[in-house]
Amino acid sequence: MQKSVRYNEGHALYLALLARKEGTKRGYPSKKTAEANRPGPLPPVLFYFESEQSARPAGIYMLEGCSCERAVAPKGAAAGSAKEAVLDKQYYFTVLFGHEGQKPLELRCEDEVDGDEWVEAIHQASYSDILIEREVLMQKYIHLVQIVETEKIAANQLRHQLEDQDTEIERLKSEIIALNKTKERMRPYQGNQEDEDPDIKKIKKVQSFMRGWLCRRKWKTIVQDYICSPHAESMRKRNQIVFNMVEAESEYVHQLYVLVNCFLRPLRMAASSKKPPISHDDVSSIFLNSETIMFLHEIFHQGLKARIANWPTLILADLFDILLPMLNIYQEFVRNHQYSLQVLANCKQNRDFDKLLKQYEANPACEGRMLETFLTYPMFQIPRYIITLHELLAHTPHEHVERKSLEFAKSKLEELSRVMHDEVSDTENIRKNLAIERTIVEGCDILLDTSQTFIRQGSLIQVPSVERGKLSKVRLGSLSLKKEGERQCFLFTKHFLICTRSSGGKLHLLKTGGVLSLIECTLIEETDAT
Repeated sequence: MQKSVRYNEGHALYLALLARKEGTKRGYPSKKTAEANRPGPLPPVLFYFESEQSARPAGIYMLEGCSCERAVAPKGAAAGSAKEAVLDKQYYFTVLFGHEGQKPLELRCEDEVDGDEWVEAIHQASYSDILIEREVLMQKYIHLVQIVETEKIAANQLRHQLEDQDTEIERLKSEIIALNKTKERMRPYQGNQEDEDPDIKKIKKVQSFMRGWLCRRKWKTIVQDYICSPHAESMRKRNQIVFNMVEAESEYVHQLYVLVNCFLRPLRMAASSKKPPISHDDVSSIFLNSETIMFLHEIFHQGLKARIANWPTLILADLFDILLPMLNIYQEFVRNHQYSLQVLANCKQNRDFDKLLKQYEANPACEGRMLETFLTYPMFQIPRYIITLHELLAHTPHEHVERKSLEFAKSKLEELSRVMHDEVSDTENIRKNLAIERTIVEGCDILLDTSQTFIRQGSLIQVPSVERGKLSKVRLGSLSLKKEGERQCFLFTKHFLICTRSSGGKLHLLKTGGVLSLIECTLIEETDAT
């Protein structure tokens, strides 16, 4: 037989009495069996009594860890019963105790609002909520303690500042007292000055005027000597160079603006039309990096104008420090320049494009200049900067604050110019070799060598072979040539090409001796004209 659980009945009755007086919620919910019970909760315990006058509770339910939810009205009575109709309108809810073996407590109320209040009160009847509230209050308490400590520290700092200010005030008071004493000692001397003879005052006034005149004359002499000095002349020339550079930069920005707004952007729009006279790829090839270069120099020009606004103080080195890292975009433009002109020439074969381009060139902003002219302007900008910096350094003293920065900018621009020149030379040589290779019907593999540098081309007359000892062995094509013939010749660093031109204008390499390696050849000049 299972033993019953003991509990302190006297204390439970005392809590029941308190629940009737100070309970969180009290009312008249009934069980689903329609018993008239009247419970009154004191969290986390639910007491219920048989009647209002009952001194002892009829039951006790522990609410810690339980949940409460609304229940569906029972369907036990016959339909149409008056009692069943009344029960259907009542509010039912169930208290679940959260573990197996414990039957739920089912209750009902006549009013739905009262039932919702019971459900909410039972939900809140838990020590866990109290612990959470305690934790929140503890965090607020800790935060308030920190605020109080911070305020104490701030109050101590303000107290120290007030003490320091009091000390400073005392020091200033002592200085004021000392100055007042000095002023009192000076008063007799000032009184004596007021009592001076009028003639003495006139003499002192004349002396004062003379000292001022001599001082102004001395400064005038110093300024005139400096104006005529070599340093001043050098500074004037330097300033003039800077002013000319600003004007040239302004003109260059205007040229780029015309290139972008009068040619590039209109041609982009034309390329997007229904019948485009030019493709987007050709537009990109012709105007490679033009828009980016314009934006870059607009920024540089604004910086130059800001420096001029601070004249006579002219500091330019930092502007070149900003400009130099971005000048690499010129490499692609210069490398692509010759190709862009070729693409433009090919596009001009299209009558629609040529007509449209002439309309753009007739714009008053172009001032009669052609598109090729505007595409050529960026090619000379890097050399122009080098010349300008060279002139600036020629009129900049060695101890000048900008001397080293300008020399560094000049060296970087010269290095960039050399790289661009080499790249342009290599690119143009490759394009020239490929152009010659395409004109030869049979093709020529040796022209695909990037180290093969073109020197010159032209027409030569190949003379027939004559038995003249050893000379007949070295003549070009002497084994098969029996009469003079015109040959198209191409001279490279490693090979010499001999071609014949057909009636259709196409070039054909000679089958024998058409490609001669210069390493294995010997050049002999025949002085005998016969």
